[in-house]
Amino acid sequence: MRISVDAMGGDFAPRQIVAGSIQAAEKLQGLEKLYLVGDETAIQAELDKYKGSVPSCIEIFHCTEVVEMGESPATAIRRKKDSSIARSVELVKDGKADAVFSAGNTGAAVAAATLKLRTLKGVSRPAIATIMPTPKKPFVLLDAGANPDSTPEMIQQFAVMGSIYSREILGIKEPTVGLVSIGEEEAKGNEVTKKTFRLLEQTHLNFIGNVESRDLFTGKVSVAVCDGFVGNVILKTSEAVAKMISTWLRRMFNSSFIRKLGAFIAQGVFKEMKQHADPSSYGGAPLLGANGVVIIGHGSSNAFATFNGIRVASEAISHDVNHLIEDELQRINPET
Repeated sequence: MRISVDAMGGDFAPRQIVAGSIQAAEKLQGLEKLYLVGDETAIQAELDKYKGSVPSCIEIFHCTEVVEMGESPATAIRRKKDSSIARSVELVKDGKADAVFSAGNTGAAVAAATLKLRTLKGVSRPAIATIMPTPKKPFVLLDAGANPDSTPEMIQQFAVMGSIYSREILGIKEPTVGLVSIGEEEAKGNEVTKKTFRLLEQTHLNFIGNVESRDLFTGKVSVAVCDGFVGNVILKTSEAVAKMISTWLRRMFNSSFIRKLGAFIAQGVFKEMKQHADPSSYGGAPLLGANGVVIIGHGSSNAFATFNGIRVASEAISHDVNHLIEDELQRINPET
């Protein structure tokens, strides 16, 4: 398999991206080619630090531009045709790579993939699927922001894509699917959720009905579907709450010697909690529905996150996730 990596995308590029790519090249089986896309001089300077121990599958693909985090995605993709994210996606489009990983501008990654790769057969719009932790098992939330205005038909497609990803990549044997709404009853919600409910009932998915946001982190569902506006609000609120709790704990444990001692005794527990909640271990968010495997990493991705992003991309390729999505959508809507 061949994977292109946006070496210039993210807060710690290219150093951490290159480091994670080398780890992936050394540890993952079946990697035929790993393209590091970006400024050749900057990338080579990082590779030189490894004193000739760079795996042979790594190859630099030079380009001259970078899409910055604060730039308008659509404008940047149109104007910066030689950007690292655009060229990374083009390698997939041209058949030179099977997947792409980028920790750069999320909007630019979505725009590049949508414009250059288009969508799978039966998919109206690709969706960002975010892996969210719970005390029991992680669940897939989608759409997490790519489509603020989603139709019921699109949300039905999200459910299919999320269910397949949960089964094939997260290893959930029979993923349960829940529709995010304001109440569990079928009659609750707006017109979009009510129509979506009826569409999901017609599928072969393990649809358990409406779920409220308070139930998402109990492990009740394997896949939670909603439009991109609601999904992004859930994602950002969850991140903010987690950060607030972390701040509170540090402040409270530092307030006295006894509490500091308690924190020292419990540090193993805190470390384990951090590992469970660390988004780096999940390898980023797949852009499901694009006609090619696209994994979008967090802007703060380090080497560990980059390694896992490439790992997840390779798993999506080996499990043939995109073909499974097309087959299931054809089964549900044979006329498309």
